[in-house]
Amino acid sequence: MRRLPDCQDFRVNPVLESTRPIVEGSASVATDTRRLADVASWLAYEELPVPTSFFPFPFELGRDDAIDFVLVCSALNFAYTDFETRRRWDLVVDGRAYADADGLHLAFYRGLQDGVPLLDGDWLARVDAAQLEALLPGLQMLEERAAVLREIGAVLVERWDGRFHPFLASCAPRLYDGGDGFLESLVREFPRFDDRSFDERAGEVRFWKLAQLAVWIAEITVGLGFDDLHELTAFADYIVPAGLHAMGVLRYSDELERAIAEGRLIEAGSPWEVELRAHTIWACRELTRLVNERRPPELQVLDAQIDARLWLPFHKTHAPHHLTRTISY
Repeated sequence: MRRLPDCQDFRVNPVLESTRPIVEGSASVATDTRRLADVASWLAYEELPVPTSFFPFPFELGRDDAIDFVLVCSALNFAYTDFETRRRWDLVVDGRAYADADGLHLAFYRGLQDGVPLLDGDWLARVDAAQLEALLPGLQMLEERAAVLREIGAVLVERWDGRFHPFLASCAPRLYDGGDGFLESLVREFPRFDDRSFDERAGEVRFWKLAQLAVWIAEITVGLGFDDLHELTAFADYIVPAGLHAMGVLRYSDELERAIAEGRLIEAGSPWEVELRAHTIWACRELTRLVNERRPPELQVLDAQIDARLWLPFHKTHAPHHLTRTISY
């Protein structure tokens, strides 16, 4: 990318602020600005709706339980493609396959209906891999997922009456508010959500993928009422960069291209991985800007809607994506 767009609130958004130097100094990933403009020229005329429901099954929980559900599940929302076979994990129920996150959400919802106290800090603080295997048969990294829940459960029990919704109620009703906003507080109070890397070129690089995604899912599900949702960036994962690459927006060095095509693991925090994620965030930010230039005020979109437009069609396809063993996405 030759030039990054100006961002009015750039200095208060640590994700944009910390990823910008990576994009500007990348060696192996580039954003094709001409192709990006071409995509925006037709994407602007798609509907790009905010979905009325995030879950592909009937979801009936009260507001507090729904908030708890979203945050507990968001903590586990990572690593669905098997690192050995490159096959996606699905949950098959009544002959229907629920892909990756859809399967996780359905499994936990069914567990709640069966009386498993999945939202209670006491249960989370003691959960083990065998209990998760009963809920999520065949999913990888269950030891890591159990450790994530135990860490979260301990904090919930110690400080928040065992639930997430009292924590949300304690935060300023914005994502960013001088350190007191919900997103800022979430990554500080629950280190599991503080998704960052250290890069020799830029220092600490913040991505906050699952923390931001939790905000978006909760907004769709219960309506949080935050007035700065435009501060959400794209959710830098495996699928969105694959979609951008398939559309010709992201371009890779020959070596990185081969590594992805061959399914080689790319180390978490490596220059390749950090560049892939940083370019994903800024390419989606620029797509949002260009799309909104072509739309009337009442049809303006957020980065999250552009992210969804890429993620939804590509997460079920065979388009190759990078593989990184991580609990961040």
